[in-house]
Amino acid sequence: MLPNVGDIAPDFTSVSDSGDNISLSSFRGKKVVLYFYPKDNTPGCTREACDFRDHMEAFTSKDSVILGVSLDSAKSHQNFKAKHGLPFSLIADSDKEIALKYGVFVEKMNYGRTYMGIARTTFLIDGHGKIEKIYNKIKVPGHVESVLADI
Repeated sequence: MLPNVGDIAPDFTSVSDSGDNISLSSFRGKKVVLYFYPKDNTPGCTREACDFRDHMEAFTSKDSVILGVSLDSAKSHQNFKAKHGLPFSLIADSDKEIALKYGVFVEKMNYGRTYMGIARTTFLIDGHGKIEKIYNKIKVPGHVESVLADI
């Protein structure tokens, strides 16, 4: 189940593309854009990541941090990050622990096939760890600009 606006964002610690553990709580005092995406190196996910990359300076100027989360491994994230010059951390959630806490591991359907996967969702979290806004049913074009405007 999705947490609600106003809730404290569920904390987590998981390995990032750098191989180091990263915790959401370590970013207290900054706004966090926590975005969940289905898979490294797929067209929509690549476009979304590159859009965040292209707006990184604007997010940084607003004292914001971007964290991407998918079920891919840290090694896959490392390759994805290097290939596209992504300047933010990608978090491996291979055990689905974070996705389950945030309610984004859901049943999906594609070409008549039903399967479980990540629903593209972004959480805007304030400096105190509270969820300010939840973006779901995301269309990639224009999404990053919407998040930036809300900060």
